[in-house]
Amino acid sequence: MLEYKYDTQLLVEGTALSSDDISAYITAHIAGDCLLAVGNETLVKIHFHTNTPWKVLEYCASLGDVFDVVIENMERQAKGLQG
Repeated sequence: MLEYKYDTQLLVEGTALSSDDISAYITAHIAGDCLLAVGNETLVKIHFHTNTPWKVLEYCASLGDVFDVVIENMERQAKGLQG
């Protein structure tokens, strides 16, 4: 059984975005692992394993436009089911 079952990926588009600030906020406020936040001041890609993907979406929506959202259930995938 996985500790964090949802693979959460998205893009956030905005102004004055900081990958470092986004990483720091997510790390401090949302339980999970395997965090990647990469990009520039206008576009950041987020990848994060968590049990509360809606918290990631809510936070990122406060920063700008969220799109290309993918949330996959890795427990289902491990069982050979569609994630």
